[in-house]
Amino acid sequence: MELPAPRRRVTIVDVARHAQVSTTAVSKVLRNAYGASPEMRAKVHRAIDELGYRPHAGARGLRGQTYTIGVMLPDIRNPFFPEILDGITDSLEDTEYQVLLGPGCNGEQAEARVTEAMVDRGMDGIILVAPVSSRTRLEHVALSVPTVVVGRQGASLVYDTVADDDIEGAALVVAHLTGLGHHRITHIEHQETNPTRLVEMPNARRADGYRLGMRAHGLAEWIDVVSANYTQEGGYEGAKELLARPASVRPTAVFAGADIVAMGVLEAFAEAGLSVPGDISLAGYDNTSFAAFDPISLTSVDQAGHEMGSHAVQLLLERITDRRRPSVQVTLPPTLVPRRTTARPGERAFVRPRQHADW
Repeated sequence: MELPAPRRRVTIVDVARHAQVSTTAVSKVLRNAYGASPEMRAKVHRAIDELGYRPHAGARGLRGQTYTIGVMLPDIRNPFFPEILDGITDSLEDTEYQVLLGPGCNGEQAEARVTEAMVDRGMDGIILVAPVSSRTRLEHVALSVPTVVVGRQGASLVYDTVADDDIEGAALVVAHLTGLGHHRITHIEHQETNPTRLVEMPNARRADGYRLGMRAHGLAEWIDVVSANYTQEGGYEGAKELLARPASVRPTAVFAGADIVAMGVLEAFAEAGLSVPGDISLAGYDNTSFAAFDPISLTSVDQAGHEMGSHAVQLLLERITDRRRPSVQVTLPPTLVPRRTTARPGERAFVRPRQHADW
């Protein structure tokens, strides 16, 4: 049996012939331009539906707009990033824009390839979620195409930002754990390999918030930070490092810098036969969908991922309309969502540090 011949792409000329109007009339309807009567619009839209016509993005790009927005996600396995993506797509639902995704793979080279491909394909705007590229690189992209950076601090003259107040979010976790009676609280952070971007990265801000929170509660001597990666594997390795310590000096609570990290911590604790929160409390960050999953019930910080995505779209559409407007930085307030992985420490788990002889 012969394969059917490839179907020829329907053109604007085909639509015009089917609707028995001029191609200029079809163009006006497609552009929602002035001068097309309601009757003409109805005829053209009926022809479009009957023929299955789709505008050619490349041709539209030659006229100045493709109605596509590129979104770079650093790690498609991290369950927090779909929250941002939902906010983006929901906000674009009633527009002509389509979202195209590209994985950044948590690396500068991969990010560069993705963003260059988006620029080369004439996308009208780009949303970069938690990018790891240098400020110079981000501004290079933003000078080529309207850009919004999500999940990273730092003001720029050429791109807008939407971020969570990571310092405040970490402080909320510390306040919650100390309020339960914990003193020996360990933070598992993401190991930052590029010191020049350190001040802008959310992982660094959360580590700073943890330290500030511990000092604010008079627990400076208890500050304990383990560096890993913001992955499940990183959380597992960080927890194994804690479990290698003598039981008498292990923490009574762990603050993982991301929910995905907390999943690895839970895995390591389960392997070691430790119960959460019976033996040790655990808190995460991001309030992802699985944090609320009843068998896990992870205490976590909600940084409003859906709202982040919504704000990013609003700023991007404004910047597409006016490339020269002043840049905007949006910082959203976090909230703590306490669940069953945090509780008061058991008496056998509480250890007084030698430095606090006056307690």
